[in-house]
Amino acid sequence: MPSRLYATDAIVLSRFELGEADRVLTLLTPEIGKLKVIAKGIRRPTSRLGGSLEPFAELRLNLARGRTFDVVTGVAVGRAFLRLRDSLESAATAWYLAELAERSVEERTPAEPAYLLLRRAYELLEAGMAPGRVARWYEMRLADELGMRPEVDRCVECDRMLEPDGRFRWVPPLGGVLCERCPGPPHDRTGLSLEALKLLKAYQRLDVEALATLRLPDDVERETEALLRDFVRVALERDARSLAFLDEVRAARAPARPVVGSPSLP
Repeated sequence: MPSRLYATDAIVLSRFELGEADRVLTLLTPEIGKLKVIAKGIRRPTSRLGGSLEPFAELRLNLARGRTFDVVTGVAVGRAFLRLRDSLESAATAWYLAELAERSVEERTPAEPAYLLLRRAYELLEAGMAPGRVARWYEMRLADELGMRPEVDRCVECDRMLEPDGRFRWVPPLGGVLCERCPGPPHDRTGLSLEALKLLKAYQRLDVEALATLRLPDDVERETEALLRDFVRVALERDARSLAFLDEVRAARAPARPVVGSPSLP
């Protein structure tokens, strides 16, 4: 008979209050995948679990199997990612990435790639990489993990290589880019600039160190953000709830000066 007690690494994806003192947590773990657990009495001032079970931190949890929820019996903080929380935009981005992870991982199914991807994204935010770049990198890598890598080199309908002097459309339901020769869905009119197409390719091919140093016009960044958000929405079949808060945080941020360098894209 298997033991009721076990331990796992985990990142808290979301939580809600239960009763007067308990809290239910949704975790991402490498071996078990998505898992709902209960932290009993955690909201009492005397709780020994205290503030350890917070979002964004990488934790080592001791758990006991229960009927409805497994129960947290102990916690140790591996990496708290405290600097990530110093920036409201970074924290809001972390919530967005956690929501994408929660919606894309099955319960009690091993999910080590998704776990390592989310942890790496938090490391990048902690190191001060631009939150928008981290989010785009994460969205593209998550699409890879889901087996839904967008096609950005060939037309998704005729399979011709996309030419630099062509005109393009972004059609997430078809899986990527349409060339000007293919009509595609009659209702689709999402244009795609050459610079945004180059940036999409960069997010697929470049490592994070190279992505962090790119200097691009704001309009190219905004266009690429909209394209990947559309793709993720189609892939997950819904909008992320956390985007409204993230966009509100960004709207309140003081406008940055425009980038004056040349784009560093091939």
